[in-house]
Amino acid sequence: MSRIGLAFKLFFQILFNSEVAERAETLSLPAPEKEAKPAETPPPKPKPKPAKPQRPEGIDALVLLATLQREARFLDLFQEDLSEYDDAQIGAAVRDVQRDTKATLNRLFAIGPVCDENEGNRIDLTPSFDASEIRLVGNVQNEKPAGGTLVHRGWRATKCDVPTFNGTLAQAQVLNPAEVEV
Repeated sequence: MSRIGLAFKLFFQILFNSEVAERAETLSLPAPEKEAKPAETPPPKPKPKPAKPQRPEGIDALVLLATLQREARFLDLFQEDLSEYDDAQIGAAVRDVQRDTKATLNRLFAIGPVCDENEGNRIDLTPSFDASEIRLVGNVQNEKPAGGTLVHRGWRATKCDVPTFNGTLAQAQVLNPAEVEV
């Protein structure tokens, strides 16, 4: 008898004969062995990375302003009422602030021109020039021109090394502490 036939015969005997059903219930047939697999344990969950502390919005801009004030007295020039000073005094102050601001910005951002040609020179434009680097001004038509006169060389930052600030927003908002002589 085939195994299928035997299975049908036993099925109906168990179904209609209580004595066979009781014997089948006590009968302990070994379950067919499956390929021995090690007990699957889920892989360990990766430890969550510690959450970065939330940096207050705009803190990098405040750090930049504080750096420009500290190294170039930038805010002193623009927040000061210059109406009380004559042009020679203002010129002398601006010269120092401009020199120190330029040095600070170059240290933090390595600023250089977008176009190396001199202003006033005629330059050629490729048909696929990058509009984020070159802005067309003047009599702009629907078609891209082949060239034009360089009016402004543009500026590009080749790095960004603004100091990292780890204090509170209230501390960062103090761009330069008040000074009291004692």
